[in-house]
Amino acid sequence: MSTPVKDPKTQVKRPDESLFKRLTRHQMFIPLAALTLLVLFNLIADPSFFAVSLKENSLGNPVLSGNLISVLDNASELVILAIGMTLVTASSGGQDISVGATMAIAGSVILRMVCGGQITADTLHMPLILAVLIGVLATMLCGAFNGALVAYFKIQPMVATLIMYTAGRSIAAWINNNELPIMNDLTFKYAGTFLPGIPVPTPIFITIFVIVVFWLVLKFTNLGLYTQSVGINPNSSRLNGINPQAIKLLTYVILGVCVAVAGFIRVSRSGSINYSRIAENIEMDAILAVALGGNALSGGKFNIYGSIVGAYVIQFLTTTLYKYEVPSTALPAYKAVVVILLVVLSAPVVREKLSQVKKAPAKTAKEVS
Repeated sequence: MSTPVKDPKTQVKRPDESLFKRLTRHQMFIPLAALTLLVLFNLIADPSFFAVSLKENSLGNPVLSGNLISVLDNASELVILAIGMTLVTASSGGQDISVGATMAIAGSVILRMVCGGQITADTLHMPLILAVLIGVLATMLCGAFNGALVAYFKIQPMVATLIMYTAGRSIAAWINNNELPIMNDLTFKYAGTFLPGIPVPTPIFITIFVIVVFWLVLKFTNLGLYTQSVGINPNSSRLNGINPQAIKLLTYVILGVCVAVAGFIRVSRSGSINYSRIAENIEMDAILAVALGGNALSGGKFNIYGSIVGAYVIQFLTTTLYKYEVPSTALPAYKAVVVILLVVLSAPVVREKLSQVKKAPAKTAKEVS
């Protein structure tokens, strides 16, 4: 009995080669590789970058201090926004560019509630949780407005959200009669700084809580499946009993909730608000975080954890640039160059071209032999 000859093309590849290819094709490869490069760069350039120490804050309480703590703390708002932006992108195939302006609305509403309409207040005029819930309701309405334009009026997402992007900060200023309210009650600032006796910044705990909530929602509900289905093919989703308009609207409302939480953290850090400067350009960072996470900006399949890592990569890069005293005016340019390179490398077309280039020398070597 003759032994069958194995076709070289069908033979199993070496385990190390197969593992490498699986790693490079994985959606999380680019953001994790970028994070690794930033870590290695800082380790080589200045290992003290990773030093964490216990220092006293202005109130005399011991708190953790260091660049790593700053990255985790300052990335909190961006991470929360990136989660909501991922769902919006997946369902509608577009992005919400109004999240920064809507954060201003959330912060303005919350300050209006806790200050009781006063310019300066030393005590809370309303339970904080109630004020935050009113802020959440306000941004949910903003999200519903954007979602309705996209889902029911078929307006391209970036154009639809341009309305709130343009008017949002003016609305925020109008809520407080164009005044800048100041809340001096320390309990209001706990969410943006530190809880008494806890050395870890409170925004880190809030971010972990939000991530856990979304993990539970995606695990025990069909939200993720429906969102991907609508993003891939809304007509097919409708035939399978899914309402594409309702899902798109829901994702924008969910993003509204994320915006409110991020806005609360931002105004809680200082106890006040600057309508023109609060969360300036954060919508661009949120979109970049989604792209860095390997998610297609045209919608469909998504990985929310990739967006989370992408948000931390952006903040890590920002902190690194500040560490080496890059001028604040030049910071966006440096960050844009690095992020563009990462996004281009993560594009499926580029990956395919690189794979073909890698295969070409191997094929030539075989032909010669």
